[in-house]
Amino acid sequence: VQLQASGGGLVQAGSSLRLSCAASGGTFTHNYMGWFRQAPGKEREFVASIDKNGVSTLYPDSVKGRFTVSRDNAKNTVYLQMNSLKPEDTAAYYCARTRRTTTAREAGVYDLWGQGTQVTVSS
Repeated sequence: VQLQASGGGLVQAGSSLRLSCAASGGTFTHNYMGWFRQAPGKEREFVASIDKNGVSTLYPDSVKGRFTVSRDNAKNTVYLQMNSLKPEDTAAYYCARTRRTTTAREAGVYDLWGQGTQVTVSS
């Protein structure tokens, strides 16, 4: 299975973007999924996690109320809706799969990662 993230771009502060993460060569419909981001010179940061049914989600305080993770298992795709974007949200965003059966914020529990999609927010 490979994960492909897309939807990044250059936007102004206050704008919205929706990232997508699609699977190829397999499915992740039975897996919990996560989104992370990494800015240059910084550690990878947890952004969102969602259970296999799209019911339970987890966010850090830095994005809570602005970002929403969702999934469409029929399309084998996970989304990250990002609203009210700030310059500090600028980073490469990655989707990842975990075999855990809980939402998780630790990068180490995710075993499959997609390539990043760049989000740049100008002030």
